[in-house]
Formats: sequence, C-alpha cells, structure tokens
Amino acid sequence: MLENFLLQMTVGNEAAVETAEAIMPEEKTLSLWELVTSGGIGGAVIMITLLVLSIMAVYIIIERFLAIKKASKEDANLLNQVKDHILEGKIDAAKSVCAANQSPIARMIEKGISRIGKPLQDIGTAVETTGKLELNKLEKNLSTLATISGAAPMIGFLGTVIGMILVFHEMASGGGGVDLNTLSEGIFTAMMTTVAGLVVGIIAYIGYNTLVAKVEKIVFVMEARTTEFLDILHEPAV
Repeated sequence: MLENFLLQMTVGNEAAVETAEAIMPEEKTLSLWELVTSGGIGGAVIMITLLVLSIMAVYIIIERFLAIKKASKEDANLLNQVKDHILEGKIDAAKSVCAANQSPIARMIEKGISRIGKPLQDIGTAVETTGKLELNKLEKNLSTLATISGAAPMIGFLGTVIGMILVFHEMASGGGGVDLNTLSEGIFTAMMTTVAGLVVGIIAYIGYNTLVAKVEKIVFVMEARTTEFLDILHEPAV
C-alpha cells in the first residue's frame, strides 16, 4: 500500500516537472551580429554607422592623446641655452638647440631666431604665426570628434524613431491582433539604437573635452615662452 503511494507521488512529481519545463519560456540570447541585424535594414544601417563612428572616436582620442602628450614635453633648459647663445652672438648654435628639440615651443623660438635683425614686431608676428600653425596641428581631428559627440546620439534617436514606426506599422497591419513577441522585439531594437548612440556620444564628448583642456594648457605655456623669448631679445640692446 505504501509502495503504491510512493510510486504515485514519484510519477506525479515527474509529470509536474515536465509540465513546468514545458511552460517555462526558453531563455533567448542575441549575439552581437543578431543584435545589429535584428532591426531590419534600417536598424542594421544605424547600428553599423554607430559602430564606425565609435571606432573613429576611439582612434582619434588615442592618437591625439599621444600626440598632445608628446608635444607637452618641454626642455627646461631650452630657453637658458638659447639665451646664452644669443647673448654670445651664436645665432646658428641657438637654431641648432631648437632644431634638436622637436616641440611646438622649440619650433616657435627657432622661427623667431631666424628673424633676428629685423624689427621686434616682425619677430613677434613670425613667432605668433608659427604658434597658430602648431596649434592647428595639435587640434587636428578634434572638430571631427566634436561632430561625432553630437551626431551619434541623434543617429541613435533616428534609429529609435524608425524602429517605433515599424512597430506601429506592424500593429496597424495586424488587423487588431498584436503579436507581443514581435512588438517587444521591435521596441527592444529601437531602444538599443538609442543606447548605442548615447554611449558613442558620451565617449566622444568626454574625449573631446579632455583633449581640448590639454591643448589649452600647452597654449598657455607657448604664450609664456614666447614672452620670455621676446624679453631675451631686448637684453642685448640694454
């Protein structure tokens, strides 16, 4: 009697487990490629565009960071050496010191040294022009990074709008019957474009402002060294 009862309980438990397994929904995961292409042609174009923009942004941030870091290195004895050579009348030696130091400040001073003998205003103009050219080199591709930081979120929102239009089109063409799976997948895809656009935009925005701050620091140093160099040119005349 007890054995029959236990057998019935075992069979009942097995049946309940099988029923629960049948009722439980199968967990669905999406690969990166499936995520990109799940929104149809429009969603795929938006996601691929954001992927390309993210690669561009990361490349510009890394490349500019290394270039600006290299340009920010300054030889503390550069102006002292230039001053000694100028006061001794060794103009070529002063140029050689600047040429050996590949930095924006050294190239500015070298341009000023090459104009020695001309009016001080002309020397200052030449140094200032060289400084603007060096600044333009430092700011290379920063405008592109700024554009990415603003355009990426808007492209993501565009993908969201396109996705929601497709969802409502499916609802309208369904004749009153709405497939929840199709509806949820469409909304999920639409939201993913917004998230992707915001992520790319945030990375580009932070990178842009960080690089601009570093460039501004170099500009301040360049202006200070220019003033010091022009003061050196006054000394022989005193």
